[in-house]
Amino acid sequence: MKEITIDPFIHVRMVKSFEYDPKGKNISFISDFTGLPQVWELDREDRWPAQTSFTLKGITFIKYIASTSDLIIGMDVDGDEKEQLYLLKEGGEKIALTNSPEHIHLFGDSSPDGKWIAWSSNRRSQHSLDVYIQNLETLEIRLVFAADGTYLVEKWFPDGKSLLVKKANSPLDHDLGVFSLLTEKMDWITAHKGEASYKDIHFNKDGDHIYLLTNQDREFFGLAFIHIASKQLTWLEQGEWDIEDLVLNKDKNKLAFSMNEGGISKGYLVDLVQSKLYTWDTPMGVISNLRFTPDQQKVGFVLNGPTHPSDIWEVELNTLQAKRLTYISRAPILEEKLIEPEIISFPSFDQRPIPAFYYKPNHRDEGSPLVVYIHGGPESQTRAVYSPFLQYFLTQGYAVAAPNIRGSTGYGKTYTHLDDGRKRMDALKDVIYLVEWLKKTGEINPEKVAIVGGSYGGFIVLAAISHYPNLWAAGIDIVGMSSLRTFLQTTSPWRKKLREAEYGTIEKDGDYFDQIDPLNHADNIAAPLMVIHGVNDPRVSIQESEQIVRKLMNRDHPVTFIRIEEEGHTMVKLKNKINSYSMMAEFLEKYLGSN
Repeated sequence: MKEITIDPFIHVRMVKSFEYDPKGKNISFISDFTGLPQVWELDREDRWPAQTSFTLKGITFIKYIASTSDLIIGMDVDGDEKEQLYLLKEGGEKIALTNSPEHIHLFGDSSPDGKWIAWSSNRRSQHSLDVYIQNLETLEIRLVFAADGTYLVEKWFPDGKSLLVKKANSPLDHDLGVFSLLTEKMDWITAHKGEASYKDIHFNKDGDHIYLLTNQDREFFGLAFIHIASKQLTWLEQGEWDIEDLVLNKDKNKLAFSMNEGGISKGYLVDLVQSKLYTWDTPMGVISNLRFTPDQQKVGFVLNGPTHPSDIWEVELNTLQAKRLTYISRAPILEEKLIEPEIISFPSFDQRPIPAFYYKPNHRDEGSPLVVYIHGGPESQTRAVYSPFLQYFLTQGYAVAAPNIRGSTGYGKTYTHLDDGRKRMDALKDVIYLVEWLKKTGEINPEKVAIVGGSYGGFIVLAAISHYPNLWAAGIDIVGMSSLRTFLQTTSPWRKKLREAEYGTIEKDGDYFDQIDPLNHADNIAAPLMVIHGVNDPRVSIQESEQIVRKLMNRDHPVTFIRIEEEGHTMVKLKNKINSYSMMAEFLEKYLGSN
């Protein structure tokens, strides 16, 4: 008999991101408390936040305009990722800014005087992202920089005369440039050999240096600053893990960041005057969205952990004590049931140690059913965060293993590139070796192993059950690619070149795609399969799911297809999450069964 249904796990509401009002009184954040992501506002003098946006579509991001209490918000249409920008006035009035629903608009920054914003869009060409600025009073839009490629606005210079622009050569290789709005000239300031990324950029007090995170000439992201005129990079902090989420206070004398230690965050504070480094303690989880309070006495952040779903926390700078600020995610019925994982490492086919999170159910017999969960990306990482369906599986007596197979980020550049191009199937071998390794422990039932994954993780699911068909009792593919060939033909045009940097091109590697694509091995699949896909997905076309489902149906193979209207690459609406996750739970119960 089931101890608890999956519904309470899905109904946990979480904070997505937050911003401090520059005036210091209020905190605005995004939460799906009503079932759709909306903007909420917390007045420190009130006990409960108030909803401030009431849109029919979900809010994708929020950002305060410099020196005002007005917000820029983003919305797309049911997950199509063609984000449109709006001005949400302090009094609640919503003003449409971009009004071009066939194009994407990626917000960059607002000018220091709060009169202009900068963003990137593919309006000129579907294959490129150019730089635009827009006047918030007249709503005039100006195309200021256009070139083939992907260009994103990082910061508006403090003097208001230039933009700091990032060019994405690939998902993991960038260049930073200073674009003068007066001369319309670009000056690139990060000449480098090999691959380098740059992120979380902040100007110093004089505006002649930038603090940033980069892995230029290194395996891991470290803290550095660049003197803009000389283009000289100087390191401030380096380690054997990635530094993340750098933020600078208003007086420009303190920095805060987190360290990604194997998928678990640790927060740090840097005193630039005294050259001292401090840290604070938090429960197991991932720290993101670091922000200094306007009075600079605290650092706020979102903490999302396996047993602490996403909420806003703050740390007092004088005591370095962290305290939870919001309780949006509180669910008393679940608090004693949530389980933290342990970090394990297992040897793969080449003896390379592969890290994974391993969750053991509290109540289990020897030989638990096993769910293997594969993250997307592949340039991503499974982190120690709250997952409604993984936590539910644990209550049903399943063990859960979530590996960061080769190709994952967080373990250095070399590790991230171990699956590139024609090394794709090496990542799949990591999954197989994980299962074989866990079998030897005697803790899992070798006849009851399922594999679940989304996006690239969905591709690995399909590859696993088609290339190693006898290993699996069931598979769940969420918005996965069934063919790298057709995926590259149908993904959004502006993304294609960036994806080719990871997978290869049809022209050079089409023969390899044909060898490995699960679509071409569908007749080998023995495990029952569930496939979930949003109709509006611009990254992985729903065609990827339709074609593998069609092949399986044609041979009367057990396959369940959940085609979700009004969703894209990720599920946003609560009703769709409830339906899909409930069907996933029933599917695994049918084919794995709890002990």
